[in-house]
Amino acid sequence: MSFLELAEKRYSVRSYLSKEVEREKLLQILEAGRLAPSAVNFQPVHFYVVEKEEDKKRLSEVYKREWFLQAPVIIVACANHSQAWKRRDGKDHADIDVTIAVDHMVMAATDLGLGTCWICAFDAKRCHELLELPEEMEPVVLLPIGYTESEKPEKKRKTLEEIVSWGI
Repeated sequence: MSFLELAEKRYSVRSYLSKEVEREKLLQILEAGRLAPSAVNFQPVHFYVVEKEEDKKRLSEVYKREWFLQAPVIIVACANHSQAWKRRDGKDHADIDVTIAVDHMVMAATDLGLGTCWICAFDAKRCHELLELPEEMEPVVLLPIGYTESEKPEKKRKTLEEIVSWGI
């Protein structure tokens, strides 16, 4: 399958089967995140893998959706601001680096026949507390992963003409 076919296949999944995600597939997804580029190759990312039911229930305090608990695996993708490259104007690129890594993981999961849903609308402060993260570590994305029976919903995408400008 080409990359564009893979990108077309990906969608946000909000319904998961109770089927366990194989360790080999999970490791491939994490490896895709590890291989992702980052600013100046500083790699200020850390992934917390949540699989135990009691841990998922605790984590659901930060994102209260019933479907969230259906996913067999939830990855909390974090940015380590003490390790991030900062642009001259002070812009910290840790969240961008985490975003790139998560996108690699999402595409890897799709390629392996798994569904994901990118979640940023969660209580990051409470998540920080639950994971007992150091001050410099910020939870950026929750990524549930699992098998699904759902079909990709029809979504209208903007045309290239709407999102691309040529020249300066």
